[in-house]
Parts: sequence; structure tokens; C-alpha cells
Amino acid sequence: MWLYSWQEIVAMTAAAICVDWIIGDPKWPTHPVIFIGRWIRWVESKLRKESEGRAVSDSGSQLKAKGVVLAVSTVLLSFLMVLALVWTARSINEWLGYIVSTWLISTTIAIKGLKDAAFLVSTPLRSGNLVEARKYTGYIVGRDTEQLGEEEMTRAVVETVAENIVDAVISPLFYALIGGAPLAMFYRASNTLDSMVGYRNDKYRHFGWASARWDDVMNWIPARLTGLLLIFVALLQPGLSAKRSATAIRCFAHLHPSPNSGIPESAVAGALGIELGGLNVYGGVASERARLGWPLRERSQRDIVLVVRMLYGVSFVVMGGLLCVLLAWL
Repeated sequence: MWLYSWQEIVAMTAAAICVDWIIGDPKWPTHPVIFIGRWIRWVESKLRKESEGRAVSDSGSQLKAKGVVLAVSTVLLSFLMVLALVWTARSINEWLGYIVSTWLISTTIAIKGLKDAAFLVSTPLRSGNLVEARKYTGYIVGRDTEQLGEEEMTRAVVETVAENIVDAVISPLFYALIGGAPLAMFYRASNTLDSMVGYRNDKYRHFGWASARWDDVMNWIPARLTGLLLIFVALLQPGLSAKRSATAIRCFAHLHPSPNSGIPESAVAGALGIELGGLNVYGGVASERARLGWPLRERSQRDIVLVVRMLYGVSFVVMGGLLCVLLAWL
């Protein structure tokens, strides 16, 4: 597999999970995702510059073509840069190659980062500081948060953590195991494109079309693996319902506008016995989202703790699987 054997890739992926558990996702200036984001903004500015000041803007098909250029250039450059970096490090010293690959894989996952972001909201919620909780909720969701109460802030955080179990954990690990650090970064570039230009608003509906669709393709298999993992985690954790989690995926996942995000959100909603989805407000405009799960009880900040436990439970199960593979090899 690329520069390393499958056993080495499994070992480096397991080590990357440990690095993320301990260090997390620091916002260093050298973090690869920061460079990817800068590249996306630079290419976007160049591609859109031609139409600035024109009386007639680019057509939808022209914007889609430019969006394809952005998406292809970003994922290929990310892949090739990491491949070159790993190859260079390995050429200098074998252990340096292992260290660089492990670190790069760890930058594509965000287990600790998700936990920290969720607890930034739950901590002030526990003390009744709604103003502080609203501020931190606004950091992780795009909806208006000024008027949200505890139940709605809880929903926002639980939805975000559940969805990102795919984007920030299982998908990058899935691609790391297939192709090491280069393919993991290929995925992270795809996901960063979607988060930056994959919106269905007037500005990005056409220009971000390719990025959004490609992210859907990349997450298709990992999202379904995540659903299975969440059911298994619900089976292991007291107070959660694996049966209800599985049933919720079958009943509600297809209602979500995303072909992938509905799976983890439905799984979590079913396991916790709460309802996710509902009315969101974006820039003062109300938007009704599909309701997932059953409102068997009211949501509370306790659900943030529970979904974080599910997040870590999934990472523990994956780590256990990787260690079993390594032990069987040894």
C-alpha cells in the first residue's frame, strides 16, 4: 500500500488515534487543514476574479466547471504533497517516515476536538449560563443561536457530534487504512472543500456543487459503517438502546437531506431516545429539517455527555479492532 505494508499502515493508524486522544487537533499554523483552506480560498478568488465587474455573471454550468477545477486541484494537490512528504521522510530515516505518517493521519481525525467543542457548550449549560453556551454553540453550527434554550442547544451539539463521527473519525480512518496518510489527507481535503464551498445558497449552489457531491461519495461507505458501529456501541453502553438505534436508522435516515448524515444522527437519536431535527433559523430565515428519532423524553445537557461517550466508544471499538489485527499478525 503506497510506501508501507498493510501491517505498518494499521500500526500507524492506531498510533494516530492515540495521538489524537492525547493531543487533539491544535490550530497550529502548520496544520495541514489550514493550508488546504488557504489554497481553497486562493483558487476560488482566482476562478471568480474573471467575472468580477461584468454586467453578466457566469452561468450555472460555467460555475460548476470552475467548481470542478477547484475540487480536483485541491484533492490531488493534497494527496501528492503528503505523498512527497512521507516519501522524503522515509528516505531520510525509516522511523522518521513512521512519525511523519502517524502525525499526518492524526491531523485528519478530531475525536478530542469534537469532545472539547461539545463540552464548551455543556459546561456553561450545567451552570445555567445560557449566554456563554449560546456563544460556543455558534462556534460549531451555522444556525442562529441568540434565542436558543437548553433543549435546542443540546440538539445542535448532539447533531454536530453525531454527524462528525463520520466526517472527523470513521471516514479519515477508513481511507488511512486503505492508503495511509496520502489517502487520509485526500479525504480531509474533500471534506474541507465541502465545509467551505458546499453550501446550497446563491453564492455556492453551482460553484460548490462538485465539492458537495464528491464529499457525499467519499462518505457513503464510512457513513454506513458508522451506523453499524453506533449500534454496537449502544449495545455496550448502559442506558442506551441498540435496537432502537437500528430501527431509527431504518425509519428516519432517508429523510435527511444528506445521503450520509441521516445515518449517524438517526442512530444517536434512537440510542438516546430523543428527537433530533426540527426548526432551525439561518440568518433570520426559518428552515424545517426532518425530524429523526422519537421524543421519548426531553433533551438536556446530559445528552451531550452521552453522545461524546458514543463518539469515544466508536473510537475504542476501532482501536480494539486494529489491535486485534496487529496481534493476529504478530
